[in-house]
Amino acid sequence: MSKPSAGRAKAAKPAPAPGHDLSPSIAIIGAGFGGLAAAIRLKDAGFQKIRVFEKADRVGGTWHYNTYPGCACDVPSQLYSFSFAPKTDWSHVYARSGEIQAYCEQLADAFQIREHIEFNREATSAEWRQEKMKWRLTFASGEPIEVDVLIASVGQLNEPAFPAIPGRETFASNSFHSARWRHEVPLQGKRIGVIGTAASAVQLIPEIAKLAQRLTIFQRSANYILPRNDRALTGLDKGLTKIAPWMQRITRNRIYWWAEWMFWGAFDPDDWRAQFFTATALRHMEKQVPDPVLRRKLTPDYPIGCKRILFSDDYYPALCEPNVHLVTEPIEAIVANGVKTEKGVEPLDVLIYATGFNTSGFDWSFAVRGREGRLLKDAWKDGPEAYLGLTVKGFPNFFMTYGPNTNLGHNSILFMIEQQANYILQCVERMDRDNLGRIEVRPEAQDEYNRRLQAALAKTAWAGPCGSWYKTASGRITNNWMGTTRAYKHMTDRVDFSDYDLFPRVDTGERRVTIEPPGEADLVTAAATIAAPVAAEAASAAAAASQAPVPAPPAADANSAPREDP
Repeated sequence: MSKPSAGRAKAAKPAPAPGHDLSPSIAIIGAGFGGLAAAIRLKDAGFQKIRVFEKADRVGGTWHYNTYPGCACDVPSQLYSFSFAPKTDWSHVYARSGEIQAYCEQLADAFQIREHIEFNREATSAEWRQEKMKWRLTFASGEPIEVDVLIASVGQLNEPAFPAIPGRETFASNSFHSARWRHEVPLQGKRIGVIGTAASAVQLIPEIAKLAQRLTIFQRSANYILPRNDRALTGLDKGLTKIAPWMQRITRNRIYWWAEWMFWGAFDPDDWRAQFFTATALRHMEKQVPDPVLRRKLTPDYPIGCKRILFSDDYYPALCEPNVHLVTEPIEAIVANGVKTEKGVEPLDVLIYATGFNTSGFDWSFAVRGREGRLLKDAWKDGPEAYLGLTVKGFPNFFMTYGPNTNLGHNSILFMIEQQANYILQCVERMDRDNLGRIEVRPEAQDEYNRRLQAALAKTAWAGPCGSWYKTASGRITNNWMGTTRAYKHMTDRVDFSDYDLFPRVDTGERRVTIEPPGEADLVTAAATIAAPVAAEAASAAAAASQAPVPAPPAADANSAPREDP
């Protein structure tokens, strides 16, 4: 990982006098990429009252939990690191889960975030206390705490989903979910069943096919699969990026812009690029699957992009192995010794659920209760929604990373997370600067944003004739962003505080703060405050400044310029 730099260079916040630190206290739930990014940006800006609560014993989030054989990212590795901490020594074109988790460990250490993390602390509830304008958090163990700001960084891919199949609890042998892999269960020479054929399945099936006596795959619907063209990165590959970092930046930008322009077109049903990727996926299957009967089973009956587009070089060849069998008949039940379909019972020694996550409902493991005691799950009863995927009406001082409608189908989610961390930082800085006790998105702003969002999503392939984890049973798309990452960047680069209600720290009859953009005098005052090492010197400087010309703002350096590279 390159020398850390969390973004624009900033002077550290002056140390407060004992007992007088009024800067917001912040709790972050989750130490995956979202939680780490938020903590890094906040700490880099000088905020110190940060506590990160992680229910596991390590950082990494989904990359800590997903350790199944073949687990890897389907975004090219050169794009799968933060722009402020690029990693150049990945082992493959597509990074493996273990090294992604290790990168998260490096982030926690390089930016000194580990000292803020409390492991094995599972949050069970968060309740807004209006009289104090604070969040009260409770945990499975340990004392409750109160904080000014709550950031939920639990993501969308955290709670394993199991299909509603009769008899699931009756299976007599070993069974488990791919996201909670049981490495102690022997697979060599076993009769193994895998339910599911989506993103995790196409990675693990080629690996366990090498071990199984018989591998039976139960497919509900086929998927479009594009070639991944993965390979191990050589010493020359890694050496060149270290010697000439500009080469890594060129590669990163090339991958980013190809995904942003070319691959994004796959999700517009009327676009020529959707036809191009459809043809590419079908050619890939025809090349690797010679059996026409098997090809028919593997051909999707919906337009490309409606479900998640997959990438694999070795899934189709694994299906052609003599010990691998694809079952497309619906599962009727799970019985003690296997899986029953209309053709009978397939006897199994091990049953693996590669069935994804509970996503469309954002079923978090802790309850969030906002103003007037309203539960977040009740506010989201018709489907999760937020303003920019970051804030929710009725839930003050509450922010999310990787929240509703911020998932991507075409590019790196780390780009979105960086944008979200920067947006949250601007809000917390405003709270700190203006001594605010409460910031809350205005209902009309959230409602209008989601009206436009859903109208745009209705024109994408995700609204097509298929079921997917992107949308609810009613068809409302709750997970995916409506456009390119550049469009999201444009909307989140600078917080529009006119979309928020702001209240002073002492709430006097719901008095709203006047919203004005910072002027030159505000900037000079802020600069003077940051520069003053102690209160006495600050007072002296202020007195001298009253009889002196207003100083010009400091010149920007290279690190303070806006980052345009992904």
